[in-house]
Amino acid sequence: MQTDLLSRITIEPGKMGGRPCIRGMRIRVMDILENLAGGATRAEILESFPYLEDEDITAALLYAARSTDHTVIAAE
Repeated sequence: MQTDLLSRITIEPGKMGGRPCIRGMRIRVMDILENLAGGATRAEILESFPYLEDEDITAALLYAARSTDHTVIAAE
């Protein structure tokens, strides 16, 4: 299921500066995340972006979670 969700995230060099977008549209993952961080509900986001689907919001969250999951090397 997570692979299906992540397939909704597309990166095209000539579109939106190569930033991750939703299903090839000009809606960046960052747009969704900023709306959520600003307090918008899923329903409000879906109303603001009529071409989005609820699964797109979940995909953006999953993509963000995966993007921050990396090894941190700290100097002692």
